[in-house]
Amino acid sequence: MFQSEKKIVYSSTRSCRLLPHAMGEKRIINGTGNDAYTMAFKMLRTQVLQRMRANRWNALAVTSASAGEGKTLVAINTAMSMAAEIEQTVLLVDADMRAPAVRDYLSLPPGPGLSEYLIDGVALEKILINPGVNGFVVLPGGRALQNSAEMLSSRRMSELVQELKMRYPERLVVFDLPPLLSTADALAFSPFVDAALLVVEEGVTVGDDIERAVQMLGGTHLLGTVLNKSRSTAHIDTSNAHRDIVRPKVVTVNGDVINEIPGRKIGRVSRLMRRFK
Repeated sequence: MFQSEKKIVYSSTRSCRLLPHAMGEKRIINGTGNDAYTMAFKMLRTQVLQRMRANRWNALAVTSASAGEGKTLVAINTAMSMAAEIEQTVLLVDADMRAPAVRDYLSLPPGPGLSEYLIDGVALEKILINPGVNGFVVLPGGRALQNSAEMLSSRRMSELVQELKMRYPERLVVFDLPPLLSTADALAFSPFVDAALLVVEEGVTVGDDIERAVQMLGGTHLLGTVLNKSRSTAHIDTSNAHRDIVRPKVVTVNGDVINEIPGRKIGRVSRLMRRFK
């Protein structure tokens, strides 16, 4: 299914095959297509990788202001698109420990995950899965936890992140984090990552929530905002993505700039998951 010049043999990591019909139903890209939806993620991939490589960063968080805005699908498709690059390998970590969803999206086989690693001491090689994509490995979330903020800020989690970042220097680690405004989880975990993407949803996310989410990211480098479920073409805004950002900008494909107004819902933004519910 996936064509690439790099050939990686997974000796200790479990492998499975993604189901094409399930991928289509859940709007998951295969990393090699040329349709508008896939090309949007390729554009996103290019901009993210440029920033990450320029700064020698290798740990990226994907989060949102609130639940249901599409962060998990953005994290999966961005990671898959990155892994399609010949010189890039990617590890996707489901760190939304209250509501882990990556395993279900990818239809991965049941088994232990991040929760079992942190609490039960399950070995790392027992939970990693290669879903049949060259250069792409998933660390699923495991069982849901109510004390997820404590687990994400624990010493064992900190040590795991450092190991994941340093084991393979060419690998990019993408963390699917919980929404920023509903729990303290993402706030507790943000010091462990180098940069973040913030996912917002057209017609749902309000300007006040965006500003609060950006403020909560604190010193984490905000690469930009991924604009979701809209009617035009998707991309990332990096024109004003730095720590002293006041109000995120939305830049459409034709170059128009729209500043969000606090308390108002997003209007003209870019399409990423128009038909995904």
